[in-house]
Amino acid sequence: MGPRGDIITGGPGGGAQVTLTVQIPKWRGKMKIRLGLVGAGDTWQQRHGPALRALADRFELRAVCEPIGHRACQVADEFHAETVSGFHALARREDVDAVLVLDPGWFGSLPLLAACEAGKAVYCGGGLDLAGDQLETLRQHVKGAGVAFMAEFVRRHAPATLRLRELIATQLGPPRLIFCHRRLGGDYRGPFSNGRAEPARLQKELIELVDWCCYVMQVPPHRVTGMAHGTPGGKGESDYQMLSLDFAPQPGEGPVAQISCGRYIPPRWEEAASYRLLAGMQVVCQEGIAFVDLPSTLVWFNEAGRHQEILDSERPVNEQLLTQFHRAVTSLVQRTSDLDDACQATTIVELAQRSFKEGRRAELPTTKG
Repeated sequence: MGPRGDIITGGPGGGAQVTLTVQIPKWRGKMKIRLGLVGAGDTWQQRHGPALRALADRFELRAVCEPIGHRACQVADEFHAETVSGFHALARREDVDAVLVLDPGWFGSLPLLAACEAGKAVYCGGGLDLAGDQLETLRQHVKGAGVAFMAEFVRRHAPATLRLRELIATQLGPPRLIFCHRRLGGDYRGPFSNGRAEPARLQKELIELVDWCCYVMQVPPHRVTGMAHGTPGGKGESDYQMLSLDFAPQPGEGPVAQISCGRYIPPRWEEAASYRLLAGMQVVCQEGIAFVDLPSTLVWFNEAGRHQEILDSERPVNEQLLTQFHRAVTSLVQRTSDLDDACQATTIVELAQRSFKEGRRAELPTTKG
């Protein structure tokens, strides 16, 4: 961190002045943010690499920590960066202003905590595959360090989702029902998944779907009911999970979201996995209905008839997210809302699982933080 600086503002009601002392990062005023990368992940070539090249005027990759040696050398050579043997050493480097954690591998939250300890901003692009108590610990470390933290919620920033929000505000009216379903093949590797085949991937997908629905609904849920279907011989694992979110203060008197995710189609049934896919999200509003297919297709209906929008001309989602990260890092306002939202979505999924086991509806906290 750099020198201390004072911001002087007028007191309440035009009274005495109030002086706020803040830490001014040493790189403030520079256009480029120097990055350290932890784990390139399976989608580097298609998503994050092109985004960083397109934003070369804002970011400079200086160090790479990647468990796969040849991938580390490839990324480092491409961006004229250095390879680093460990994430602790990367986070402590003087020439690194912020850390991109795209694939923490088996390290879990440790690279994120190391970045906080070093006072570096964090962009988490590999998904927050953490339990609720681990997320809460991370949130306390982030707030204590005073750094910006941004999670890569790809669904909520996709062009079709942003357009849906506009239509809700202008044409369709408030949502009444949301149906959000995700059907995975056994070896699914898509643009909104890290390609892992472990059972935890199903819960990760479900958490991201919950966040997506809450983002569209724009009000906090009050209760959740969960259901799960076990895999035959799967030692308690599930191949399908479903939950219903009730957003009304009183049950049955307001918006409801039905969310499900399953990986019940074996890899050898490849043709069945791609047959009659449902829309990623269906939203029934007061004045119409919309069908969303990520990242850029939206079909909606109202009294005027059918409307189809293909938003391929929009800027790629990862460029938009990294642009927001640049803005967050160069601002004096600490950004932690993404971490709060991740905590909320994880809590909802965990309570849905408890709801299923206990056979009753679970009440949810209505506030974040």
